[in-house]
Amino acid sequence: MVVDLGNGLTVDVDVRGGAGETALVLHGGAGPRSVAGLAGLLPGDRTVLTPTHPGFDARPRPQWCDSVADLAVAYLDLLGRLDAERVLVVGSSIGGWIAAEMATRDSWGRIGGVVLLNAVGIDPAVGKLTDTRGLPPQRLGELAFVNPALRLDPSTLTEEQRAMAAANQEALAVYAGEPFMYDPKLRRRLRGAKAPALVVWGEQDGIATVDYGRSFAESFARGRFVPAPGAGHFPHIEAAELTAAAIEDFVKQEF
Repeated sequence: MVVDLGNGLTVDVDVRGGAGETALVLHGGAGPRSVAGLAGLLPGDRTVLTPTHPGFDARPRPQWCDSVADLAVAYLDLLGRLDAERVLVVGSSIGGWIAAEMATRDSWGRIGGVVLLNAVGIDPAVGKLTDTRGLPPQRLGELAFVNPALRLDPSTLTEEQRAMAAANQEALAVYAGEPFMYDPKLRRRLRGAKAPALVVWGEQDGIATVDYGRSFAESFARGRFVPAPGAGHFPHIEAAELTAAAIEDFVKQEF
């Protein structure tokens, strides 16, 4: 469905119907296909909403919508329009940053919990956050995935796919801002988030290291950290069973 949020902002949302509570799944810079399997990892018969961020996959983006904060406010507005409550917000990479920002701004208490999967967004005071701008696709794949078979082979892409990937990277650059991929003030704000947070982290991520991830979890008043051995930047892909079990345990204990 396409939702008009006003001021020229429309959001294309994939909806997987369910009889239970709502989950909001937020993709990172790799686009919505990188979280395509996440709905199947979530416990319960949930209604799963997976928006495509404006600017990604050739979706329109009004010029004023140019920050993670803008997306966080937009998605909170979306939840409000749907009258959704106790929402499980799951974010991968920059999607985790959006989820974290939503948690700090959730004055209506719509969010029941957030799940961050190798998220970015806080300052790299602990660990390392790699600036991926300008890196060739092959190098990005090496940093993101442990399993070589999962790395994108640029030679197999069509011209259209290359153009789409380039456009997605341009959209990522807009939202990630400067300094790239983090907000120096977010870490301090996370302490005020009321929702509990689960941080699942691929231990062999070459983009955001495991120490960075652990410090992310520690920044929340109610944060827990689950490492995913043998996985990189996408634990929901390379460690799907572990990720699903961690989320199920989190929901049972916190919801």
